[in-house]
Amino acid sequence: MAAADHSPDAQLIQTRHRASVASSWDIRPGSTVLELGCGQGDMTAVLAGAVGPEGRVVAVDVADPTYGAPVTLGASAARLAASPLGPRIEFHLGTDVRDPSVDFSSDAFDHIVLAHCAWYFASLGQLRDTLARVRPWARRLWFAEWDLTPSSGDQLAHLLSVLIQGQIEAAGSHGEGNVRTPFSREALLRLLPETGWTADGNGPVDTDGLQDADWEITACLDLITGGERLATLSEPVRQLVLSQTDALRAVAAPHGNRPLPAYWVTAH
Repeated sequence: MAAADHSPDAQLIQTRHRASVASSWDIRPGSTVLELGCGQGDMTAVLAGAVGPEGRVVAVDVADPTYGAPVTLGASAARLAASPLGPRIEFHLGTDVRDPSVDFSSDAFDHIVLAHCAWYFASLGQLRDTLARVRPWARRLWFAEWDLTPSSGDQLAHLLSVLIQGQIEAAGSHGEGNVRTPFSREALLRLLPETGWTADGNGPVDTDGLQDADWEITACLDLITGGERLATLSEPVRQLVLSQTDALRAVAAPHGNRPLPAYWVTAH
């Protein structure tokens, strides 16, 4: 992974987490997988390992190849493509599967995967349309995301950082952060029947040791300190955001904040 050049320990933790998630899914050697929201390829690499040399992973992301820091999506994809896993992976960056020009035959894939990418969607409507669009293309859906319900009080800082970013987005001040539309597991389960998918399993995902709480808290506080996006909000929303930010500063640790739990859902 290209990001390992900048933070090898962090990359190893992120990859191990995704390998743990994928181990509970029935993705066998020789399978074909469509991965939506592949990002820098953390799950892509794990999926490519799971499908083996006879399998195929089509990794799609709506973001442009120049998006991302300190490593862009394009640079990370190029590193993976040049690796031993490369022949199993087909990247499509800057691609929205809702576009009519993007099409696959019925049951072209054994599995569709969305892993820690759904909060990037601009709205639940966009996620709904995406899930409906890909429904004919595969028999199984595997989904993993952060859970908005904390299991302990020391996850409150991560929760506040997520909700603050989501409120700013919902109020119309749009950015390019990791969190744009945070939603609950229950919201996903309500959404799936509208898209033709039927949930048939779900469970918890261990997130202890992941660094995402620290990352999102820093991103949230930087957003507030910058002030540019706050200036576009209405006065009531701005004051609500500032008050919640005061609470975030009060409960967040300098580092080592415990991340929220996560969950997986399967559907057919």
